[in-house]
Amino acid sequence: MPIRRFGGHRSLVSQSPRLSYGYKKMNVSRSGYRVFSANSTTACTELAKKITERLGVELGKSVVYQESNTETRVDVKESVRGQDIFIIQTIPRDVNTAIMELLVMAYALKTSCAKNIIGVIPYFPYSKQCKMRKRGSIVCKLLTSMLAKAGLTHIITMDLHQKEIQGFFSFPVDNLRASPFLIQYIQEEIPDYRNAIIVAKSPSAAKRAQSYAERLRLGLAVMHGEAHHSESDMADGRNSPPLFRTTTGHTGLELPLMMAKEKPPITVVGDVGGRIAIIIDDIIDDVEDFVAAAEILKERGAYKIYIMATHGLLSAEAPRLIEESAIDEVVVTNTVPHEVQKLQCPKIKTVDVSMILAEAIRRIHNGESMAYLFRNIAVDD
Repeated sequence: MPIRRFGGHRSLVSQSPRLSYGYKKMNVSRSGYRVFSANSTTACTELAKKITERLGVELGKSVVYQESNTETRVDVKESVRGQDIFIIQTIPRDVNTAIMELLVMAYALKTSCAKNIIGVIPYFPYSKQCKMRKRGSIVCKLLTSMLAKAGLTHIITMDLHQKEIQGFFSFPVDNLRASPFLIQYIQEEIPDYRNAIIVAKSPSAAKRAQSYAERLRLGLAVMHGEAHHSESDMADGRNSPPLFRTTTGHTGLELPLMMAKEKPPITVVGDVGGRIAIIIDDIIDDVEDFVAAAEILKERGAYKIYIMATHGLLSAEAPRLIEESAIDEVVVTNTVPHEVQKLQCPKIKTVDVSMILAEAIRRIHNGESMAYLFRNIAVDD
């Protein structure tokens, strides 16, 4: 053994390979990261496997299952102490079960001394319930509080329904965009896309559609009319309290009555005749509105109709309605599992966004700037 002198005294310093290796191993472990899937079903782990393949790591060993009484149980099969842990959770049809899986896994990792717990939730559930409706509740705010309490320290998501939802969180949120992938699909997979026009299905979607139109150097059309919208002003509490009620004594101030809104017949602002119509939206769930919009666009002379959306929930009878409609193609990303719907309707196409999710994970773990992932991204995307 080599001899070193400390304060005039001779000292033996062990150079044991075992001790040296153990010290280095601990450092590597503390600076490492693991990627887990919060759902063990094949459809939900598909995106997680694509992300880990791009990162060159293995998917973390864990088991997520339901007890006989439908309680969620999570077993993490490896050490996570001192590591950055990324939990990928895609939201299948059973939304509430998926939320519980994410919460239980996050809490299990928190109590196992994980350094940071980052949730990768490409489609954030309950994002449509981000406004007060009469005597209801802002469920999206409740969910963000539950995630923070369970132990999450960061969220990676994609195309939040309303960007203001980021203000509900008490920790950092990276709201990635799918628009570069959908624009690339338009340019490479739609023949003669230069003869297309971008269509907003409603005035509320006009800003997003305008952003696509400006980057593709295409025209813009906006649909307006009596189509049903789940987020209409008639449900925002303006009818509460009732206009008339029996009171005794002083009646208080008499407020002017608001006239009821009456939408005109559905119209298209813009010329779609002889063009390819590309409808842009963030979520496609119940497709009745899209089918009705496609019929109007056909009547106005559009010869092909595409729908581009980030999140393809495609609930209920959506595949059958799309197949029987005037819609030529529905293009969505793989933020939500929809393989069954694709088998039912060949018009549904998928764009893979695992590349940007994997790069976000890598950058967050390495402490690199996320600005590169938002280059040339407009605020209204």
